[in-house]
Amino acid sequence: MQDANTVSTPACTTLKLSAFSGTSIPNPTLYRSIVGGLQYLSMTRSDISFSVNKASQFMHDPRDQHWQAVKRILRYLKATSAYGLLIKKSSTQLFAYSDSDWAGSIDDRKSTGSYALFVGCNLISWSSKKQRTVARSSTEAEYRALASTV
Repeated sequence: MQDANTVSTPACTTLKLSAFSGTSIPNPTLYRSIVGGLQYLSMTRSDISFSVNKASQFMHDPRDQHWQAVKRILRYLKATSAYGLLIKKSSTQLFAYSDSDWAGSIDDRKSTGSYALFVGCNLISWSSKKQRTVARSSTEAEYRALASTV
């Protein structure tokens, strides 16, 4: 990965990962180890949280397309190695943002809800999780993401 080309985003916007497409990779232990390290890194790098969440959903049987997604995250990290959390003196107002992708998982049609909490301009908490139940509409998925934010 030292000589790999860098990318500007941690995930491909057109690729939908599935648990059943592609072939199994020869060394799933390496996949699990790297994704585990990325989960640890996502505690201070909120920009990779969603992509790592998606990659970690396939730990039981990683396929070649999942491995490609993990390598893309690593190429993104190579390009953004100077990124991190910056805490500045700012106002004490609390801001919360939430979003969801309705039926984003093509395997079980569950949505992924995310939120980010700020005090002034400082990011203090974030999350990206697959919702427990299938939402019947995009509005329902957004309401569930909003409820987890609150």
